[in-house]
Amino acid sequence: MSGQKTLLTITGVTVAPDGTISEDTSRPVFEALINPTGYGHDFGVRYTKKRALGAPDMEPKFVAMQSEKLQLKELVLDGTGAVPGALVAVKEQVQNLRDTVYTYVGENHEPPIVEVVWGNLLFHGRCENLKFEYTMFMPDGQPLRAKVSMSLVEYKSQPEIVKEADQKSPDLTHLVTVVAGDTLPLLCARIYRDPAYYLEVARINGLTAFRQLQPGMSLRFPPLG
Repeated sequence: MSGQKTLLTITGVTVAPDGTISEDTSRPVFEALINPTGYGHDFGVRYTKKRALGAPDMEPKFVAMQSEKLQLKELVLDGTGAVPGALVAVKEQVQNLRDTVYTYVGENHEPPIVEVVWGNLLFHGRCENLKFEYTMFMPDGQPLRAKVSMSLVEYKSQPEIVKEADQKSPDLTHLVTVVAGDTLPLLCARIYRDPAYYLEVARINGLTAFRQLQPGMSLRFPPLG
């Protein structure tokens, strides 16, 4: 290790049709003068416990993996001159950060996609929350220091999503052709791992005599939960 200090950097990126992510040189770049005190990297899994009326409680069933989230904690913007060789007004630092992660990109009709790099951290996402807390001021009221908290939600390109999706997952819509011996509860158990969804699936498909499925008929099994 060189011992050289690595500063947190946030860069705007573009996404090619094949999902390749590259730096967008037309977008501003934010480099922290003082690194944040830490960050949180959140992972989530969504489950459902939906059951038929009057049925006993059931084991939670997997629905989908949730998007990762990155939370930067107390990123300090300093304009006091405490950082040697880096006297930049807090107002300018705030505007630079907003332009990098928050300001709406008109041609794309969405907030910018950014790349966050700090040490071993590499995260692609969009800003979900951005908060400035001003803590030190000049006599005329100009801020000299601000604390920033920021939350970003993970970005994945469509090719990445398709590549990672398990086509047998209950979070995808299925079109099933009925074969001899199939019943609606049996098909629900196979797709959702829970036969109690049969009434909802019958309603979605407009079935009234769902106990007598005809071989060859097609049924839709959308995401439920």
